[in-house]
Amino acid sequence: MRIFARTHQLPPRLAAGAFFLNSGLGKINADPQTAAFLHGTAANVYPFLRRLDPQTFTRVLSRCEVGLGLALLTPFVPSLVAGAGLTAFAAGLVGLYLRTPGLRREGSLRPTPQGLSMAKDVWLLGIGLGLVAEELAHRRSPLPGR
Repeated sequence: MRIFARTHQLPPRLAAGAFFLNSGLGKINADPQTAAFLHGTAANVYPFLRRLDPQTFTRVLSRCEVGLGLALLTPFVPSLVAGAGLTAFAAGLVGLYLRTPGLRREGSLRPTPQGLSMAKDVWLLGIGLGLVAEELAHRRSPLPGR
C-alpha cells in the first residue's frame, strides 16, 4: 500500500477533504433544532439510526466528517484508505438523496429544486470510487514502478 498520495490525487482529495472538514466543524456545536433535523432526515431513510438521540447522532456525525476530512487532507493517509472512507460516507449521502421523497423528479434520477443540494453528493462518491479503483488497479499492475 502506498504511503503517500499520488500528486494527481491531491486536488480531489483536498476538495472533498475541505468540504467534509468544514461540514463536520459546522456541526460540532449544533443546537437541538439542527440536531433534530439532521437526525430525523437520516433516521427516516436509515431506521437503525432511530436508536440514537439527535444530539448523540449529530456529535457522531460531526466527528466522522472531521475525521474523514482530515484523512483526505493528509497526504500520508493512503488513498485506498481515504477513498474507501469517502466512498462509504458518500454512498450513504447518495442513499439519502435516492430514498428521500420529493428530492427527485417522478420516475427519474434528476433532482427537484429541493433535491439539488443533495444530488451533488454524487461527486463525492465519484472521487471516492476513483481513488479506490486507481489504488486497486496499481496493486495489480505488472509494470515495475507502479
